[in-house]
Amino acid sequence: MNKPSVIALGFFDGVHRGHGALLQKAVQRAAELGAESAVFTFDRPPKEVVTGRTVHLINSAEDRRSLMERLYGIDRVIFAPFDDNMMHCSWQVFLTELLIRENGAIHLVAGHDYRFGYKNEGNPQLLQEACARLGLGCDIIPKVELDGITVSSTYIRTLVEQGEMERAAEFLGHPHCLSQTVRHGQHFGRTIGIPTVNLEVPQGVIVPRHGVYITRVCLADGRSFPGVTNVGVRPTVSQSGLVTVETFLLDFEGNLYDQQLRLEFFRHLRDEQRFADAEALKTQIHKDIACTRAYFAKTDR
Repeated sequence: MNKPSVIALGFFDGVHRGHGALLQKAVQRAAELGAESAVFTFDRPPKEVVTGRTVHLINSAEDRRSLMERLYGIDRVIFAPFDDNMMHCSWQVFLTELLIRENGAIHLVAGHDYRFGYKNEGNPQLLQEACARLGLGCDIIPKVELDGITVSSTYIRTLVEQGEMERAAEFLGHPHCLSQTVRHGQHFGRTIGIPTVNLEVPQGVIVPRHGVYITRVCLADGRSFPGVTNVGVRPTVSQSGLVTVETFLLDFEGNLYDQQLRLEFFRHLRDEQRFADAEALKTQIHKDIACTRAYFAKTDR
């Protein structure tokens, strides 16, 4: 039987400041009630199943879980499959069967615009009324604004796609991140003395604007290193057109193949460009490295 849970409800793409208000309230209520803090979300965007069209997300499910646990201390993240059965589930059954019976909900936390159940018939008012009848606690969190703009995943997606990582971090409450297992690349970086780790953007996740970024690489053992990251098709050395994410770690020596790491984006330095030759590319990368050192020396991040 599941431990009594305080459950935050939502999709939590990007896990931004608006989501953070829900998660903080869930953790607070769980501590007050001696319960487990949990999140109930879905393995894919409901809109994707309903419309049949791909919805590109800010973060993978893996990163969503990590952000909720790492930044907010959520005890358990429940990824329910959003399939045809879920799409046709009434809001009443969703509440009584999935949240209460299967996951031990004793208190729920939702946003001001939360909709749930078949045809989105459930809303915050109905949720509060039903919780009162069933003896559950319920908090509805008002919208969160920054600079007069409502914090939303839609707005943050646009910022990431435009490469505006500093602005995105303001609305996220943390740097935009990508977690992946390091894979083998073409090893071109080694030939010019600048070895890189190679990542892939997961399917269904948005690709940042092509270009070079100041980043930080966080390893599984807790260490972190400044990085220079290129997102794009590497026009100087490849004609494949495949999008890659390649990062040179400053002041690091070692082998990271097949290891999991988290890449955090801080600033867009320049657009990706084609250089005349490998030497010109190498010269520019060293300039990018100098900019990255200066950035972290100034910000002390």
